[in-house]
This record gives sequence, structure tokens and C-alpha cells, in this order.
Amino acid sequence: MHQKLILVTNDDGYQAQGIQVLADSMRKLGKVIIVAPDAARSGAACSITPATAVRVSRISDDVYACSGTPVDCVKIALEKLLPRTPDLVVSGINHGDNASVSIHYSGTMGAVFEACMKGVSAIGYSLRTNKKQCDFSPYVQVVEQWAERVLSEPLREGVCLNINFPETQCLKGSMLCRMAKGAWHTEWLDAGTDSQGCRLFTLTGTFCNLEPEATDTDLYALEHSMASVTPVDIDMTSRESLSEPGLNL
Repeated sequence: MHQKLILVTNDDGYQAQGIQVLADSMRKLGKVIIVAPDAARSGAACSITPATAVRVSRISDDVYACSGTPVDCVKIALEKLLPRTPDLVVSGINHGDNASVSIHYSGTMGAVFEACMKGVSAIGYSLRTNKKQCDFSPYVQVVEQWAERVLSEPLREGVCLNINFPETQCLKGSMLCRMAKGAWHTEWLDAGTDSQGCRLFTLTGTFCNLEPEATDTDLYALEHSMASVTPVDIDMTSRESLSEPGLNL
């Protein structure tokens, strides 16, 4: 029986602390190859780089840095760099959670979606923190448990996992849960003008949980010191709406 092959990627860049922790954890389970951005690509979502050449640098035997997005990393890895289709793709551990609607902006999860669309089981891991240097030790066991579980029993076609951790020294287990309803209230701050006189703006914002009383969501899990485990379906069809009278053709 061949050794399991695991592709590791992220959106914080191949030198980020989180991806190093994730790769070390995965090496206990199989052969690891890292293909990740050469610098931070946070917020890249599912974007790709179609108009310019993407550069791939071999950092070491099993580590590649890519000038493109996290999705580019997965595409290039699957089509050009890996010896065969991997048994698992893992992305993270992201510095910053991707719970609720943040999943739609996430480069971490963009890589997961790409693998899922290619028929490969995939998991995204994120930590609710704004620190560049973190203590990931409370989460490693859960990271390994879910990866081992998926390696043993691959996810259903079209389904991937979004796993988020609270920043805590005392993790109280995992909770299988749905995505909470939430919204980012963004604000563009005036940042002056450039040398050509064009106005400059920087993006900031605050997140709002739109159902704070719900007890079955990823945000509830995080707020109660549990890892949130959310199965995500690539098929975004609103099946209920297919039968709504107002939409009938």
C-alpha cells in the first residue's frame, strides 16, 4: 500500500508559522509537499492569475513557492508538480478565522474549494487570531484527528471541511455545525493621494454576528472554546428556490 500523499498550502505564504505547524502535523500521516504563495495572499478567495505568467520557485525538495494565488498553487500542484493525485489537500493554519461569511473572502478556503472541485478531499484550518506568532499546540491534536479521519474515509464528492479554532489554551473539543449568518460592515479610509494625484483608500471593517442567540453555528462554537467543523458543499444551488412559484418558468 502506497504512502499517503498530502498537499499543504495556505494564503499567508510558505514561510508563515501556521503552514509550518500544519506541515509538521501532516508528516505524521504521510508524504507532504508544500506548494504555497511566496507572500501573503489573504482575501484572495477563489481568484486565479490568467493574464500573466506564474512563477514557481523550488525552496527545498518538498517546498515550492508560487507567485500566484492559493488557487493557482493548487492548480499548478495537481497538474505540474505532484507525482500523482494527492490523497488529501489541507490549507492553513490560517492566522485569522474563516467562520460565517468570511469563508467567501478566504484564500485559505479558496484553495480548499479548488481541490474539492478537482475531486480531492480537502480541509481548511484557521485560527481566530490577529497575531503573526501564535501557540498552535492546543489545536494540533484536532488538526491531525480530522486529517486522519478524512484520509481513512474520504469526503463525499463535492464536500469539503472548514475547521476554525478559537484562540484558547483549553480547547473544549470539536462541534459539527453550520455556518452562521453574519456580515462585514466595511469602511474605506482616506489614505491621501499618490504621485499622480489619484486618491488612495484603505479597507477596514467590523464583523457582526446576525444570529447571536443561535447555538448550532460556527460562531457559537468559537465563542464557547470549541473548534467549529463545518461541511461545505461546492454546489451552491438553492434547491428550495427551484420550486418557488415566482421563479417557475
